[in-house]
Amino acid sequence: MEIIRDLLGLFSFISNIYEQIKNFFIPQRAFAWQTLIYLSIFSWLMSSLSTGIVKSTIALCGWVFLIAGTAWYTTENPLLIPGTNMPVGALVTGFLVSAFAFGNSAEVLTSRTLVFWPTISAFITAAGEFFEGTGTDVNTQIPKVEDREKIIILVASCMVISCWLQFGFTVNRWLQEFPSLRADNFSNNFVIRITEPLANKIPENGVEILKKLEPLVKEQIANRPWSEVEQWLLGVQQRVTSLGTQVIQTSLGGYEERYLWRLEPRVYNLKSGGYTLDLLSIWSGPTSTGLEYYLKQSCQIEPLARSTNSSANNRADNGSLFAEINCGQITKPIPGPPPPLQ
Repeated sequence: MEIIRDLLGLFSFISNIYEQIKNFFIPQRAFAWQTLIYLSIFSWLMSSLSTGIVKSTIALCGWVFLIAGTAWYTTENPLLIPGTNMPVGALVTGFLVSAFAFGNSAEVLTSRTLVFWPTISAFITAAGEFFEGTGTDVNTQIPKVEDREKIIILVASCMVISCWLQFGFTVNRWLQEFPSLRADNFSNNFVIRITEPLANKIPENGVEILKKLEPLVKEQIANRPWSEVEQWLLGVQQRVTSLGTQVIQTSLGGYEERYLWRLEPRVYNLKSGGYTLDLLSIWSGPTSTGLEYYLKQSCQIEPLARSTNSSANNRADNGSLFAEINCGQITKPIPGPPPPLQ
């Protein structure tokens, strides 16, 4: 008897589960939230078999049915987020609305989808306070004073969250397009430190363009007659600037910050008769101090007497002077404007 009783109890448990599943998926009446969900699935199935404007129209209907069905279901059985008056269903519906409004066919979950999600969910929650009832039996009402205060606080809080999300995405985009910002210290400008201090890190792009410029300058100077090199140094500003523009466009073509870097030379006479050529990689973009900074690579250019053998008479000619150039290490960022032209 106990076995039969247990079997009957198990059968009753399974029957109850089956009835709950059936009631969940099969609507009790034609106009129900399940009907809208099924219509959205059918619309997406039909849109996948269509093309052009028909595909877009059917997909639009699918989104409308899905949003309406989800909103209907979640308002019938509201479950509040702990500590707030926002239903969980409003979050779900808000995400669907945000994905529909700001997503695209290639990517539904975009940055704008996440940014507007909290605010849209708050407005959906606030809109529910102006209506009473569910399904087709809905009446308008004016919220009570205490409910109005909760609505204002909820909407304002969600808008602040959206602003912080947008700020986070904006800063992340800045760091992708302007990676040299990672070398600065903005801890005094933002709530949290997002980058390492300037003294502990060198902007990689500034170093890269100097490394690419060095062999080009050496090619123009090394082993050239000294008279030609001195003539070259007279127009060094224009020549280095032109070479620097080419290097920046080639090396930083994928970054927006390529417009914020520039290369300039500085030439100083030496007592030995040679020259010091400073190659400056100057950052004119945003900094924590509001001032630009620059990286410097110093190159020593010296005249070198070199004998040349003549194949005709095999005599040594010691009167020819040629240029020798040696470049040092790239310095750390130097705050402030570069030295003035001489």
